[in-house]
Amino acid sequence: MQLDRIDKRILAALQHNARISNQELADKVGLSPSPCLRRVRQLEESGLISGYSTQLDASKLGLKLMALVQISMDRHTPDRFEQFEASIRQWPQVLECILITGQAADYQIKVLVRDMEEYHDFLLNKLTRIPGVTGVQSSFVLRQVVSTTALPLEE
Repeated sequence: MQLDRIDKRILAALQHNARISNQELADKVGLSPSPCLRRVRQLEESGLISGYSTQLDASKLGLKLMALVQISMDRHTPDRFEQFEASIRQWPQVLECILITGQAADYQIKVLVRDMEEYHDFLLNKLTRIPGVTGVQSSFVLRQVVSTTALPLEE
């Protein structure tokens, strides 16, 4: 799908505020409401807009400890990776899991928990019990400087 300037403005506005009304969005991007809604629906149908979500304040929910965890595996085989990934998807404490290169580790995960005790439990009773996990290195986040879900859009 080829995006024009208007499409990119729509996407930027929706990334900033997904609850914006169609009228407000149309005004913001310089369209009337009907063509604006048609474009949004086309962006959704194309899969470019894959969904909408609500961002919660983790600290107000008591989730105050974030860890970045690098994980090494014993074998680099598709079945071993599939087994690890299936396990890691089960736990809501894992916000992100990425397969990486250029490090001694194979995966990096972002974990959010209440405190060190909960992290200790997660580490010993879940993460290290996944077959094939041979190494775990944890770093704890002191402060998030940038945290966004918005993708960079160039006009």
